[in-house]
Amino acid sequence: MIYQMDNHMHRHRIKLRHLQCFTEAVRQRSLKRAAERLNLTQPAMSKTLKELEEALGKTLLVRSRAGVSLTEAGEVFAHFAQMSLSALDHGLDGVAQLEAGGARAELAIGALPSVAAGLLPRALASFERLSPATLRIEDGPVGYLVERLRDGAVGMVIGRLGDPSIMQNLSFTQLYEEEVDFVVRPGHPLLTAGARLEDIADWPVIYPPAQAAIRPLVERFLIGQGVGRPRVAVETVSGAFGRVYTRESDAIWIISRGVVWNELAEGRLARLPFETGLTRGPVGLLRRDDAEPGAEEGLFVSALMRTIADMGLAPG
Repeated sequence: MIYQMDNHMHRHRIKLRHLQCFTEAVRQRSLKRAAERLNLTQPAMSKTLKELEEALGKTLLVRSRAGVSLTEAGEVFAHFAQMSLSALDHGLDGVAQLEAGGARAELAIGALPSVAAGLLPRALASFERLSPATLRIEDGPVGYLVERLRDGAVGMVIGRLGDPSIMQNLSFTQLYEEEVDFVVRPGHPLLTAGARLEDIADWPVIYPPAQAAIRPLVERFLIGQGVGRPRVAVETVSGAFGRVYTRESDAIWIISRGVVWNELAEGRLARLPFETGLTRGPVGLLRRDDAEPGAEEGLFVSALMRTIADMGLAPG
């Protein structure tokens, strides 16, 4: 109860100008540049930040000749301060949209299959509680989505890190790591104890196509294990096709775990007991270096990070 009262007192003492000055100082890493951006004098900037720290009873920023850096308390507060300002922007936008006839803001993202099935539906549920914006999702191979990102058709792409040759002028922020699984229907003969990786040669396989981000990982994994390329029935990373064909045949589906996260959790598909740690790779956010993330993107990333933690996905 005392803790709740303390928080209540802090809220009354913290003003919008405190949050604006703090987040701009964090963004610029310099009180001088932050003051210039906000059309304030540097003494006024310093006074406002001192008021904020006194209200919280914590030091948020460490000043030095190199600029400013965050303390541990500052790292925590910065995240929620930015979310608060973003939420306020959304409220103002929402009022403006009502006056304009109810049009809603739109956030366009690209999603590889490894995140579109398991992660994104849950992240969207969290995002809807933070923002009224409409989320538009495009899917496809990594090369296509990177071109959409470069053209500005999507603001970010979520998925596995692509080939370095297509990453020029793009930034990648790792969110978690993910493995490739060998997936079959429940009751498949290879689920019996003692199944070996080389046994996949006796069964049809759904194999990742050449443009898939996981293709080189799978090939290196099989070569490293002394296993040649299996008898390929079809090359695809299509979740819709793979789920049906795998359930209705004895095929082995080689696919990123995120694509079949729901089916594995619910027992509709099963993973073969092979150690596939060598296929582990980073999943993250691709953005253009010259792009300035908007409020909707910031809120979506916050929802994404919360969902990743809730799902217990392996951190990078």
